[in-house]
Formats: sequence, C-alpha cells, structure tokens
Amino acid sequence: MSQIVVETQGLSMRFGGVTAVDNVDFQLRAGELRCLIGPNGAGKSTFFKCLTGLLRPTEGEVMIRGETTTGFDPHRIARLGVGIKTQVPSVMDGLTVAENVWISAQRVHSAPEARLAVEEMIERFDLGDIAERTVDRLAHGERQRVELATVLAAKPWLVLLDEPAAGMTAEEVERMSAIIRDINRHAALIIVEHDMQFIRAIADRVTVFYQGAVLVDDQVDRVLADRRVRDVYLGKKA
Repeated sequence: MSQIVVETQGLSMRFGGVTAVDNVDFQLRAGELRCLIGPNGAGKSTFFKCLTGLLRPTEGEVMIRGETTTGFDPHRIARLGVGIKTQVPSVMDGLTVAENVWISAQRVHSAPEARLAVEEMIERFDLGDIAERTVDRLAHGERQRVELATVLAAKPWLVLLDEPAAGMTAEEVERMSAIIRDINRHAALIIVEHDMQFIRAIADRVTVFYQGAVLVDDQVDRVLADRRVRDVYLGKKA
C-alpha cells in the first residue's frame, strides 16, 4: 500500500446555518493525482480551502504526512513542502516573470540553486520569450503558467491546484494537461476543476462532491459513467 500523504477525518465546515462540507473522510496517497469535481455549491472549493489553510474547519482534522495541520495558515503548510495555487493567480504584477519565480525559489534554495531553479522553470514552462516582461502585461494563460512555475520552483512534493484550466483556450488547456502530467511524475496533486475534457485528459481518480459530502470516489472512467454523477453534475450530454 502506498503511503497516505493527505487525510481528512470527519471534516466539516459550517457558515452560520449552512453546512458547506459535511463530515468528509478523504485520503490521498503518495504520487497520486486526484481531481475534485461537483456542481456549484457542492463543497469542493470549501474543502480545498480547508486543506490549504485558507479556512479553519468547524470540525474534524486535516493531516499531511501524518502531521495534524488543522488551523495552519497557508504559509505554514507551504513550509511542509506543499505548493498551493489558488484560482486567482497570486503573482506580483510589477515584477518580471523571472523575478516572480526567483522570489519563490530563493525561499528554499541557496542563491546558486535558486538561479538554477529559475532557469529550469523558465525552460519547463516555455517562458523564455516573456521572462523579462512584467506580469501585468501577460495574457491569462501566460499568467497561469507563471504562477505554476513559481509554485514548482520551491520543489514541492505535493501540489494543490484550484481550477488551473479556468479561462484558457483549447490550445492552452492542452498545454496545461501536459504540464500537469509532467508535475505528477515528481509530486502528488489535488486539483479542483470544472472542465471535464481536462479531467479526462489528466485524472486517474476523481472525488465527486455533492451537498457538502462525497458522492462518489472512484476511477475516472467509472465516475464519468455513474448515473448519480450524471444526474447531479454532468448532464445527459457528458
């Protein structure tokens, strides 16, 4: 059995009288790539925010590599070797692409190692032509790639991504699919996503949220063929 690297037990998140996440037990194993899907309001994004430290759950526990991280802020979680990319790109607009990647790399590397990491990320994400351009001048898909480069410059063993394909063109989605598969060669991933074509291209296992709870957790082909999933999320044309 592969090592369990992320686990939740009885995780719940309530906002007043609304239960957004309801008693969720979840496990991710080393090297796994898991997609979280579900209709709007299903609880997947709230669950993701509990994992990343953006929200403190009302009840239950979050554990990363056996360490309880419930209530940790995102920076403390990142120091455990976790790379976090939120839905809105969190890059510094006034700095160049290379400078953004450098800031991330130097947090965990010596100066010579950081320089090498910047070079590696710029090549890996095909950013050479825009490396000296300030981020505020970039298109949406370029900004998404820059943020992924900054996340990976710190060499995380676990990567948490919130809708990495959102707002991208078909060509950009195809490129992002290849990037995600490459990341998974070296890191486990949890990805919140809506784009079903993207999910088909990258996922092995999918967890479906509905009304705050896990409806289905299974291999992607079985999930996409499941009538319950079609009824609540995918629709007849999926």
